[in-house]
Amino acid sequence: MSTDRVPFRTMAFGLVGFLFLVELTSGILQGYYVPIATQIAGHIGATTADYNFTEAAQLLVSALVVPVLAKLGDMFGHKRVLLASTAVTALASWGMVASGSFAGYLIAFAFQGFYVVWLPLEVALIFDRGRRTGNSASTTRRAAGLLVVALEAGAILGALAGSRVFAASGHSFPATLAVPAACVTLVFFAILFGVRESIPIPGRMLDGGGFVLLALALLFITGGLTFLRLNGPGSWTVWVPIVLGLLIFIPFARWERRKTDPAIDLRMLAKPNMWPVQLTAGLFGISVLGAQIPLSTFAAADPAELGYGLNLAAEAISYLIGGYLVALIVGALLFPILARRATPRTALIVASFFVAGGYLLFIPLHDQFWQVVLNMVIAGLGSGALIAALPSAAAAAAPAGRSGIATGLTNTTKTIGGAFASAVFGVILHVGLTSTASTSGAGLAAYIAVWSICGAGALVAAVLLFLVPKLAFSDSEVDLVGDAVGAADSPAADIPAD
Repeated sequence: MSTDRVPFRTMAFGLVGFLFLVELTSGILQGYYVPIATQIAGHIGATTADYNFTEAAQLLVSALVVPVLAKLGDMFGHKRVLLASTAVTALASWGMVASGSFAGYLIAFAFQGFYVVWLPLEVALIFDRGRRTGNSASTTRRAAGLLVVALEAGAILGALAGSRVFAASGHSFPATLAVPAACVTLVFFAILFGVRESIPIPGRMLDGGGFVLLALALLFITGGLTFLRLNGPGSWTVWVPIVLGLLIFIPFARWERRKTDPAIDLRMLAKPNMWPVQLTAGLFGISVLGAQIPLSTFAAADPAELGYGLNLAAEAISYLIGGYLVALIVGALLFPILARRATPRTALIVASFFVAGGYLLFIPLHDQFWQVVLNMVIAGLGSGALIAALPSAAAAAAPAGRSGIATGLTNTTKTIGGAFASAVFGVILHVGLTSTASTSGAGLAAYIAVWSICGAGALVAAVLLFLVPKLAFSDSEVDLVGDAVGAADSPAADIPAD
């Protein structure tokens, strides 16, 4: 029996089993509200357009808090921060139940976004446990695949349950919204009693100044992207905040270089096994977070009227999205198998090419239902693998004591990529679909532009990953070399053994 099977089997019935419940709940939160969004908007006195601000607010909060919470996990223990973020998510979820106004719901829904840090913290917990058994990289890859299965299964379950609970409760909003709030509350106790704490390196400090500068930069950039979606590219409210946000990174970099324990270790990010992973996460966010709404609207479009689309009803679109989510699950499960038979780097490259191929196939193949399904399944296989692979690869590339912030940054860069794509795609589709010159031609060209950007981003990511050392993210590199590097980079001693 190999050395990695025994500890992983033990972890699967222990740590990973409880974290599976956490990610299942995370998926429920992501899928539950979508089918009843219009009804919720009416309940809180908001228009459908206004309701979109709730998603933007949650996206902004998650982008701001993930780096801070991930660093706090490295400092004080990932379980403690996971518990704290779960408590905030639970309180926010119950706040949504109690809220009857748009402002109250907006604030509660925004703070519910603390759940976004769960997966990075979970990967850090698993990596810490694996580091002490000598097979951290392979164990983390396998566990991350299972967590993504839980995430996507939860999203499917949430999407199916939301409308059904709403109908079964007699259209009672408190009863309907209480279901996900109860799930988060229960999972708090699963973490409390079932998850073992990681061992943080002592002597760490929270770089408050660095995090303030980082938060300001992200706030300006994401704010500008939000205004791009609302006001279009011709407004100064778009470009001034984005430029200011980018300029803030200059004093941020200077500040971080002077700190012994920086908010973001720029030396860590500059390593050849780290920066391609983080950039890949941002490029991947373009498709995984930005392309879903365009795909749904394309599927609903009537070709007899517009010259493109599939004219699918809402139920058929839900099946299409369900097939995509199943492909994500399969991709997440296949990634560790491919990584074990080839190398982790090869598996990442193959996954990126799958995402690129799936979206680029939309350009010639989009007229038939089976063609769209084929494209989404191909893209879904690669996307599922990347969702599992990127946090585990970042953890494997990080020095000892910095796995939390490294995995958290993959989420932050992915969120920024998704915010960029959502804003840009919104403008492209608005211009294309409202063109008076050639409605069908301009509309189809807009969708082709969206698919081309998604495919091109994934292709660039695949090329960048060729720059990663061949044996990166393997157990031999991480556990024999990575600890020595971590001890040299860390401001304190290495992690003690149990």
